[in-house]
Amino acid sequence: MQEDKQSLIRMLLSAEGFSVIAGPCTIESRDSLDEIASALKDLGIKFLRGGAYKMRTSPHSFRGLGDIALSYLKEIGERYDLITVSECTDVRKVDLMADYIDVFLIGTRNMNNYPLLEDIGKTQKPVILKRGMSATYEEWLQSAEYLSTNGNDKLILCERGIRTFETHTRNTFDISAIPAVKALSGYPIVVDPSHSTGTRNYVKAISWAAVAAGANGLMIETHLNPDQSVCDSEQAVSIKDLSEIIKPIEEMRRLLLP
Repeated sequence: MQEDKQSLIRMLLSAEGFSVIAGPCTIESRDSLDEIASALKDLGIKFLRGGAYKMRTSPHSFRGLGDIALSYLKEIGERYDLITVSECTDVRKVDLMADYIDVFLIGTRNMNNYPLLEDIGKTQKPVILKRGMSATYEEWLQSAEYLSTNGNDKLILCERGIRTFETHTRNTFDISAIPAVKALSGYPIVVDPSHSTGTRNYVKAISWAAVAAGANGLMIETHLNPDQSVCDSEQAVSIKDLSEIIKPIEEMRRLLLP
């Protein structure tokens, strides 16, 4: 598995590859994560995301199970031969998380948390860097340099929608970011259609648009019972919906991309 894992990570880091990352926004229990991971495995998905710590606008909202969720993620990732992805929200958790996960995720609120970027850069683990909700391309790429100048060039950028005057969707998906930032940086870019829209009914359309624009992957919030998800339930998709989203992607890429 170790050789396969490294091959899949190289694909994630490739400007020509394509990867699907799926799973719950926040891990709710060992059993629920196990069921989701098993379903993703059946779909052929190789990357399992799950949050142990969640940054929430309100301090009264569920903010994750904490450290114990990392052990669940490691255990279940190994059981199903899945590469694990999880968000680090605190510089004090970097070393701990490096022992449990395969790929770091840096969320939109921490794009400018430079001490966190520097410490994660020193781990040499792959990093998915989400665009800040109001960040320009230049600001986003400068944050990436905090990782690369600390010796870590295993970077994947993530467009997750930006804050604009439009309020119908949770954020506004900037499709121009895909070709523009790839041209400016050479880094692969994945798209988070869940946060880009905040509405599960739009996730399929945004996912396919991202594929057509040349994205290198999708990160989709997935839950067995989306309406019962304790976090971001409106934007989580079911396993069935995820299957419908990913089914035509290989053919789309073959037809649309050089």
